[in-house]
This record gives sequence, structure tokens and C-alpha cells, in this order.
Amino acid sequence: MGKSVFIAEKPSVAAEFAKALKLNTSRRDGYMESENAIVTWCVGHLVTMSYPEVYDEKYKKWNLKDLPFIPEGEWKYEVIPSVKKQFKIVKDILNRDDVETIYVCTDSGREGEYIYRLVAQEAGVKNKKEKRVWIDSQTEEEILRGIREAKDLSEYNNLSDAAYLRAKEDYLMGINFSRLLTLKYGNSIQNYLKDGWKSINVGRVMTCVLGMICNREREIRSFVKTPFYRVLAATDIGGRKIDTEWKAVEGSKFFETPYLYKENGFKEKPVAEALINALERNSTNNESNAYPLEMTVKSITMKEEKKQAPLLYNLAELQNDCSKMFKISPDETLNVVQELYENKLVTYPRTDARVLSTAVAKEIHKNIGGLQNYSPCGHFAVNILKASSYKGIEKTKYVDDRKITDHYAIIPTGQGLNGLQKQKPINQKVYMVIVRRFLSIFYPPAIYKKASLIGIMPATYRDETTTTEQFSSNFKILVNKGYLEIAGVPKEKKKSAKQEDVEGTNEENSENSELSLDEDFFNLLHNIKKGDKIPVSGTEIKEGETSPPKRYTSGSLILAMENAGQLIEDEDLRAQIKGSGIGTSATRAEIIKKLVNIKYLSLNKKTQVITPTQLGEMIFGVVHGSIKSLLNPELTASWELGLTQVAEGKITSDEYMHKLNEFIRGRFNNVINLNNSGQMTGYYNYVAQFYRRKK
Repeated sequence: MGKSVFIAEKPSVAAEFAKALKLNTSRRDGYMESENAIVTWCVGHLVTMSYPEVYDEKYKKWNLKDLPFIPEGEWKYEVIPSVKKQFKIVKDILNRDDVETIYVCTDSGREGEYIYRLVAQEAGVKNKKEKRVWIDSQTEEEILRGIREAKDLSEYNNLSDAAYLRAKEDYLMGINFSRLLTLKYGNSIQNYLKDGWKSINVGRVMTCVLGMICNREREIRSFVKTPFYRVLAATDIGGRKIDTEWKAVEGSKFFETPYLYKENGFKEKPVAEALINALERNSTNNESNAYPLEMTVKSITMKEEKKQAPLLYNLAELQNDCSKMFKISPDETLNVVQELYENKLVTYPRTDARVLSTAVAKEIHKNIGGLQNYSPCGHFAVNILKASSYKGIEKTKYVDDRKITDHYAIIPTGQGLNGLQKQKPINQKVYMVIVRRFLSIFYPPAIYKKASLIGIMPATYRDETTTTEQFSSNFKILVNKGYLEIAGVPKEKKKSAKQEDVEGTNEENSENSELSLDEDFFNLLHNIKKGDKIPVSGTEIKEGETSPPKRYTSGSLILAMENAGQLIEDEDLRAQIKGSGIGTSATRAEIIKKLVNIKYLSLNKKTQVITPTQLGEMIFGVVHGSIKSLLNPELTASWELGLTQVAEGKITSDEYMHKLNEFIRGRFNNVINLNNSGQMTGYYNYVAQFYRRKK
């Protein structure tokens, strides 16, 4: 019987496979071998695509007449020089006569598939059984399951096709558009900056991300603050001073008039003053009365609201939260969670899913059971097991096989806790965040009491017309923490009038809903009914102003990339977004890092805020004036969606390549015919004014 080879992506992963298989191996140079098995590894990529000059020497020199470069026939690949030794070791092993079966144990995703396929291609592997091991964590149990259930490698051919196409797409767009724009505009940038030769780096995803940052910076610069004026009436409810906010509803003098900013404010202060004067004309005018005005209760509604725990973490959500909580960049977060994965503490990190699979849900008590020994949250795990609240989880929103492609959400395995203390402090913090999010879904929802009070006051204006003006206030208290006992009760965000966002105020964000209220106050509200009179001690004007859009942070940029250019902070809305985003969970952090490294973007490490550099904005202007479609998030996402369709077998590789070649040739010809160097100089001047002071 022939030997089996287990080929992993890294030496550390290979060691875990050897341990799980309980192989009595002897260590060799670049592999481990036992009587019946060999375990070897890549070191990331061993093979890469060849540069154009390998096809023809003429491509060494960049020349417009030689572009676009689109290989005809067979594409060329080569071994990466720095890893030639390991490639030869792997090649010899895969082709050994005594090797019968190859178990492909590279990372379970598109990139891991590509790594092995290139190795097998360049090594000339033939007449061997090839089995694909697909796992979600590196626990012994999961590794053995993956080997036991390994499918024939051919079942992943569509995924392999998508992997090859992604690489070809990035290669063709990068080489052709970078050379084209450098040859056409590189000298003008060099001459303007007087800072040495500048090649223009263009990429399918990175250029789109650069565009998102530069467009946001333009929005901020062009933003003009708009003042607005809100009218508040101070009421006395059982000795509690509560502000109520005016709102223009039907029956108001100002309903649907041009004086309004939104429906709860005025564009000009004199109009707000006119409303206050009209209200005060109905005062008692009795100096002995502490409350010269009163409000009649129009309605009071009270209800309970349940809030369930959020969905589990995928990589983008985790990167966003770590950016906010720990001020670490997305690539740092990915490195941390990768280390946790390799130490068996969490499941596979490069996932877009935020739910569990039905199969995993059936065994989820094992993960919870292991966490009983995790001191910061062990008592929560004990409570969950005691209450058996994990039973029936498969019928909830947290389990959905339809929303899983390659891997389910990032969750703790419940194993590897003995080595947790050896992890870096940041690793331990990120692990705790993942654990808390996971355990939260097994706790009951948080319960809030909510109340809405609407009152009316008569207003008499100078022209003697009288209207009824409406004021309202909203209240909320937490009466049962539920899952927030694990996740933590969110801090109340109290906004001043100066801090209102560009949308202005709304009832949910008004000052009253931010007050720290208690059960006693809600008992007071219970005793109020329609038609009751509430004393009003006075009215006032609160001045605010709109604020510009926020700059992206590294975390919010990851979310925007996931949602095809939209920064959707609301969790439920994000869940409704369907289709592919910009880049993938495995590549987004690296793209941001590259843009920072080539000095197109600047990342503030303390705040994680991202801004363009002068060079980055100049490149943005060049692309905007030549191949504007590269800046379109929806178009970039559509390419990613096409790759997903190839992986799913919905379209063929030939169809995809035909569209890609057409796109490159079409955009290339458009740029060749452009004559816009004068416009570019004008744009460089525009950009420069925003960076002179920085220098």
C-alpha cells in the first residue's frame, strides 16, 4: 500500500496534522515522515505568475506600443526564488513512486486552493489520488474529521478556476493600467512634486479603495455647515425636570413650510423666537405661579422592547470592532486571530459568514463546555449549560446554512485554553471579545421599557392666529440585561446641540432619550393619561449645526469594502446587503496596508483614521480623468461577484476572461485617445493647496 502525503500551507499547521494523526515521524529537511505517511508544507506561496518579460524581452522596457499585454495561449508561472529549496523538496515528495494519495491541507479557501494548485501544476503531479481536506479549526477532532471526509480534489475545480481568474485579473489590470498611466502621466507627477520618479500603482481593488478615501475627503472639504434651531419646553413630571422637543406636525403654523430644517428645527433663529413668543402669549401672567405655561397630554404610549444579541463575528466585523476598541489596524487584527486559530483557540478567521451551520449547531455544547474553564466568562458558560439554552439554537437567526459559503462565523473552539496565558496581551483581549460575542447568543434578549409622551400647547401669533404646537419626549430604561450581562451594557451617548450629525436630531437621539431614568419615573408616567395638564417652567432655543461626514477609520473602511462602498453601521441593515463586496475577507486588510506602504494613504495609528496623501490624491485625479470606472465600488464588487459565480459553477472561466479582456482593451483605447495633460496640472494645483500647511 502506497504512502499518503499531507501538504499544509505552513510548517506550524503541518505539525498540528502530524500530531492529530499521531504519526511516529522522523524530522527531515522540509518534511516529516513515518512508515505510512509524509507531512510537508509550503511556506505561503511557492509559485507565482511570470512577469511580461518572460514572455518576450521587449516587455522589460515599458512602451505604449506594446500594450495592452494579454498573454495568448498558455500562461507562464515560475517558482519564487526565495523558496526554491522548499519547492524542490515538495516537488520530489509529490512525485515519489511510493506516494499514492495526496491530502491537500492548505487553508480552506480560494487562496489556499490556489497555493496548492500552482505547486501541483509546476511540480507536474500526475497519476496520484488528490483529496481536499476542508476544516474550520485546527483542533484534533476537526482535523481528523476533515481527513475522514476529504473529497476528491476535482470537486473544488470551480473554486480553483475562480482562484486562477482572480490572480489573472489582478495581474492584467495591475500591469496594463499601471504601465499605461505611468507612461502617460508619470512624468507630470514627477515634475510637479520634484521628488524623483513616480510610477503609478493601479489595482482592481486598491484603486477603488483609494477612490473611496479621496471622495470622502472631497465631501468633507466641500461641506458647508448649516445652523439649525430647536425649541424645547421644560416640563415638570412629578418633580422631574424633563425637556420636550417641538416638532412641526399637521396643525402647526410651520407644517411643511420653507422655514424648517428637518421637522424639528428652524433654519433661522428669529423664526424659533417667534414660536416661543407665540407660546408665551398664553402664559398665566401670574407672578406667584412658578409654572406660567402648561402642556396638555395628547398621548402617552408605553411598551416593552426586546433586543437580541448581535450575529456572530465574521472577519470584517471583528476588524471593525478591534479598530474601535483597541485601535489596531485590520491587518493586525487578522494576524492576531490567525495566531488564535493556529493555537486551536478559535475557528477559521477568513470568513464572511456571521452564522453557524446546522451541523456545528448540533455539537455546539462542546464549545460551550470547554469555555467553563475560561475564568473571565466561565460562569456564563456554566449558566448556559445548566439552562440548556443552547438547545434549539438551530431554529434561530444564528444558524443558517444558506448564508455560509466556505466557513461559518468565527467562534471559540473551547480548546487550547492552557496556552492562552502565553499569548500576547492583545491576543487575549481579542479572544475575550470573540468569546463574549459567542456566549451572548445563548442568553435571553435584553428588555427595555420605552415610553413616548406627546403634549400640545396653544400658540398665539402677532397676527392673532392661534395654532396647536406639539412637543414630544421619549424615554427608555433597561429592565433586564439579558445578553448584555455578557456583552456589557452599552454606554449612553449624550450629544450636545453642537454635536448633532448631518441628519439633524431625531426622536431616538434627542436629549430626553439619553437621560438616565429609573423604574420610579416610569411609575409616574403610568399615572399620566390623555388630557392631563403638565406644568411647563419655560421654553428655550437650542442651537446646533450640521457636521461633515466622518473620515473612515481602518475598521469602518473594512465594513464599507464589505458592503460595496457603503458605510453601513447599522447591524440589521448590513445583514440585508447581499452580493460580494470589494475584495474578500482574506485580502481587504492587506490592500489597506499596501496603500499605506506606497504612501497613497496615511493611517493615524492612535485613532486609526485614514486620509489620503498628496500623492494619493494626485493618483486619484489621474485615474478619475482616465479610467474612472476603476473608482466605482459597485463595478469592483461586480468583478468579485463574477468570481463567486465561477466558483459556484454559474458562469465559465472563458466567459469571465472574455469580459475581462474586453474591459482592458476598451479602457486602454480610451486612455490612448485622451488629451488632458492641462486638466491634470490644474488638478494637481487644486490638491496641493490642502497639503502646503502640512509640509
